Amino acid sequence: MSAWMEKGNLSTWKVIICLLFSTTVVVFFFINSVGTPRSNRSIPKPRGAQKTCPYQVSEQTITPLNNTKHFLVSAYMDQRVNGFSIRIIGIFKRDSIETLHCVFCCEGHLSTTTTPTTILPHSDHFGFPFGTTDVMCQIPENCNAIHVTLVTVPDKVMGFNPIWLPIKNKKINGNEGNKPQFDFTVCISNMFGKYNNVLQFVQTMEIYRLLGVNRVVIYKTSSGPDLDRLLRSYSKEGFLEVVPWPIDQYLKPSSGWLFSQYGGDLHYFGQLTTLNECIYRYMDRSRYMLLNDLDEIIMPYQHNNLMSLMDMLQQQHPNTGVFMIENHIFPKKHFEPSGKFHLPQWNKVPGINILEHIYREDPDRNVYHPHKMIVQPKMVEQTSVHEVLKYSGPLYKVPPEVCRIIHVRVALRGSLTLEQLNVDKRLWDFQEKLISKTDEVLKSVELLGSEGQS
Repeated sequence: MSAWMEKGNLSTWKVIICLLFSTTVVVFFFINSVGTPRSNRSIPKPRGAQKTCPYQVSEQTITPLNNTKHFLVSAYMDQRVNGFSIRIIGIFKRDSIETLHCVFCCEGHLSTTTTPTTILPHSDHFGFPFGTTDVMCQIPENCNAIHVTLVTVPDKVMGFNPIWLPIKNKKINGNEGNKPQFDFTVCISNMFGKYNNVLQFVQTMEIYRLLGVNRVVIYKTSSGPDLDRLLRSYSKEGFLEVVPWPIDQYLKPSSGWLFSQYGGDLHYFGQLTTLNECIYRYMDRSRYMLLNDLDEIIMPYQHNNLMSLMDMLQQQHPNTGVFMIENHIFPKKHFEPSGKFHLPQWNKVPGINILEHIYREDPDRNVYHPHKMIVQPKMVEQTSVHEVLKYSGPLYKVPPEVCRIIHVRVALRGSLTLEQLNVDKRLWDFQEKLISKTDEVLKSVELLGSEGQS
C-alpha cells in the first residue's frame, strides 16, 4: 500500500511539473509575440478604409494605353465644350481608333460607372500613321475626380491594372478668376538631334527676357552636352521648364514634316502634340503664349516689349484670341560686313551669333508663307504648327512692320543675291544688354572664352 502511494505521489508530481513547464512555454511565447514583437516580423495592417483605386499613376509624359496601339500624354479639366469636362491629349494610331471609355478615380473611391468618350483626331497629321488626338468625356455625378484612365471594355476596369493620369487644371475654391501667374510664355515644341547651338540659344533666351517673357517651355528629346548645362542653369533659375519628351523610345519619329518625303511614325518628333500639350499646361497660368521654334524670335518692331505690343493689338482688335506673326528668314550664310559683333570671347562657343546676321529675305507671297502665333490659351482648343485648328473669337494677321519673326537659318530663297535682301538691324537695338547678359550666362556655365574680356 505504501509503495503504491509513493508511486502514485511520484506520478502526480510528474504531471504537475509537466503542466508547469507547458504553462511557462505558453506564457513565454505569448509575451514574445504580443509584448515584444520582433522588428522583422510581418505585422498585419489594421483594418479600416482601403484604397479602392489601384494606384499606378503615370509619372511619364508618354504613357502606353493598355490593349491599344495608342499613347496618352496628359489629362486636363476643360469645361469649355458643352457636355464634357475632361480632355485627354494623346498620340493615336490613326487606322486603329476604337471605342473607349473613361474611368475615374474619385477622391476616396473608384467610380462605379464608366463614361462614354468622344474621340477627336486632329485634322493636321501630314500623312503620318500616328497623330495627335483628343479624348473628351464627362466626370460622373458625386465624383471629385483626381485621376482618369481609358479602357476598351467598360466592365473590365480592374482586370488589367490600368495606369492612371492625374487630372490637371482643376478649379479649386473658385480660382477661375485669379490673375494668371505669367504674362508671356514661349512654347518650344521640340529639342532633338543632340541640339547644341549654344550661342543662338542663349541670345534668344535673353532677347525674350528683355521683351518681357516670363517663362520658356521646351519639350526635350535630346540635347548636346554644352546645351545641357544651360538647360540646367535656366531651369534652376525658374525661367525655363524642360519637359522630358522621350518619343524615340516608343515610336520612330520623323525629323521632317511630310510623311511621303521623310517617313517615320510621327510628324517632327511629335511637334503637334507638344504644342497642344503646352497650351493646356499653361492655360490657367499664362495670359499669352508664343508658339514658335528654337531659332525664331517673335519681335515687335514698333514697341520695346511684348506687353506694349499686345496692349495695342487688343485695343484695336478686342476679343481676338489668335495673332498670326509672319516668318522672315535671315540667311545665316550672309554676315554683317564690319564684323563689329564678331566678339572674340564667343569664338569657341558653339552656335550662331544672331547679331552678325542683318540681311532679311522678303517672303515670296505668290506661294504659301508660314506664320507662327501669339495666342490667348483659353481661346484655343486645338492648334497646328502654323495655324490654329479650333478656337474662339477672331483671328488677326499682324502686319510685318508691326511685328515679325526674326528667323536666322538656312536661306529659304537661296537664289536671292545680297543686293536683293533687306538690311534689318532690329536686334542691334538690344545689343548692349544682350551682349552683357549673354556673357554673364555663358560665364556662369563656364562656356565663355577669355579673349576680349575686360
